[in-house]
Amino acid sequence: MGLSLVTGANRGIGLELCRQLAARGASVVAVCRRTSPALDALGVRVEAGVEVTDGAALAALATRLKGETIDLLINNAGIGEWGGLEGIDFASVERQFAVNAMGPLKVTSALLALLHEGSKVAIVTSRMGSIADNGSGGFYGYRMSKAAVNAAGASLAHDLRGKGIAVALLHPGMVNTDMTHHGISPEESVRGLLARIDGLTPATSGQFVHAGTGEKLPW
Repeated sequence: MGLSLVTGANRGIGLELCRQLAARGASVVAVCRRTSPALDALGVRVEAGVEVTDGAALAALATRLKGETIDLLINNAGIGEWGGLEGIDFASVERQFAVNAMGPLKVTSALLALLHEGSKVAIVTSRMGSIADNGSGGFYGYRMSKAAVNAAGASLAHDLRGKGIAVALLHPGMVNTDMTHHGISPEESVRGLLARIDGLTPATSGQFVHAGTGEKLPW
């Protein structure tokens, strides 16, 4: 297995992705704003100080990686800030949109020259980005940003198909992380994510899928 790059790598799902990929023998580039003792302990290449909304930081990352080829790009970095309609915090909505929706597009664009025929791009999205599946309302910033990244991922699948690059939009399940505090373990979630990535083909590129079950999710 070749080079795998993971954003949001310092904790939670991103940290576990790095751990399991390294255990498989992949050469891992762990991208994050700030590293963590747990990430440093993995012994993978850490690229800290990279904010996925910062075009200059991403361009500098691409320069540092020049000459490398990325087999797997996992856009995992994301934030969740909760709140309903009453007293809605529009600055929070915009922050989530910048990180969750624009971030994966900026990262993929910045690193596009390092991808090749046979590369895979995975976006860790959320079932909460499904419009058809929204049965409770609220969570405006999170829902809107994840719906937007689903749209971006679907377009990337079309635009990258000619280059032989497949794209996956993956709901990781409800995962017990610092953001949610309940759900399945990161270990279980990442096993599902990697199973779906392993099975990703040009024919299934652009699908919105539940990582744990492989179920296609409604837009």
